[in-house]
Amino acid sequence: MKKKDIKILLVDDEPDILEIVSYNLSSEGYQVFTANNGVEGVAKAKKKQPHLIILDVMMPEMDGIEACEIIRKTVGLEDTIITFLTARGEDYSQVAGFEAGADDYITKPIKPKVLVSKVKALLRRFRKDSNSNDDIVSVGNIVINREEYKIINDGTEIILPRKEFELLSLLTSKPNKVFKREVILDKVWGNEVVVGGRTIDVHIRKLREKIGDDHFKTVKGVGYKFVL
Repeated sequence: MKKKDIKILLVDDEPDILEIVSYNLSSEGYQVFTANNGVEGVAKAKKKQPHLIILDVMMPEMDGIEACEIIRKTVGLEDTIITFLTARGEDYSQVAGFEAGADDYITKPIKPKVLVSKVKALLRRFRKDSNSNDDIVSVGNIVINREEYKIINDGTEIILPRKEFELLSLLTSKPNKVFKREVILDKVWGNEVVVGGRTIDVHIRKLREKIGDDHFKTVKGVGYKFVL
């Protein structure tokens, strides 16, 4: 996919950030759309079907967390990458963002060149996933459709946020194998992205709620494994 075909939606209530970030991303050749609150952001996401959405957390009318939850439930936007803009030290925002279905977060303030690099890294992961082989894998009573990012658990269809799906896919690729935390971070989030230590724990907790607690075992001080 060429840069000119990649659509990025930037949602922030600060005009300066909208102007600076959109200018730098447009200069890279991307199609950039902007919105200044969560309500407008959701509407534009549905209309434009972007490949990447950059969401501020604190916004009027609808905050980024609520907007992310709505976008994740919207047909056609399941594979869209969502990254949050959070103020430095707002750990609670980062955890809430992951629980809402975000793929990553970017800490403000951030230099334009660093932001562009982060965006490129996120889009590399998107293209890698888009070019992967279409697979349907069965593990016990769970069917994983890698093409449609869909899970069938005991006959019930479940749509998972992108990172939850990738984490489940990794753990089920080798049932009973213990995946170390650093391996999970590298395989699911990529070694070019820095995420907090609680990120994996949040995603495992959400998978336990949706798939079943008995399938996920914690190996203290090491990592996690999927058991049948």
